[in-house]
Amino acid sequence: MLALYGLKNCDSCRKAIAWLKAHQREFVFHDLRIDGLNAEKLLKWETQVGWENLLNRKSTTWRGLTESEKTGLDQAKAIDLMLIHPALIKRPLLEVGDTVWLGFTPERYSELP
Repeated sequence: MLALYGLKNCDSCRKAIAWLKAHQREFVFHDLRIDGLNAEKLLKWETQVGWENLLNRKSTTWRGLTESEKTGLDQAKAIDLMLIHPALIKRPLLEVGDTVWLGFTPERYSELP
């Protein structure tokens, strides 16, 4: 079964949910703010896509961080920030088996196994 991670108020997440429902794909939605996130899961994703790709620097949450939080970013600091502020994770994030897909496009989702 597919697992979709995101935020319920995120437009891209809503589009992904609508696409999955329209194409009768079974999935579980995990709201990162409500349901939380553990370090093990985040590190698994980071291993696959890299922290630079996982960190959403265009988010409102990112803009709300202090300069000291944004400065000197490395893997450990980025992971800590994403655990504290899950809205910093690019979304939607779709787990397809052991693979992670970031973002949503109908073309990409049409490639789902």
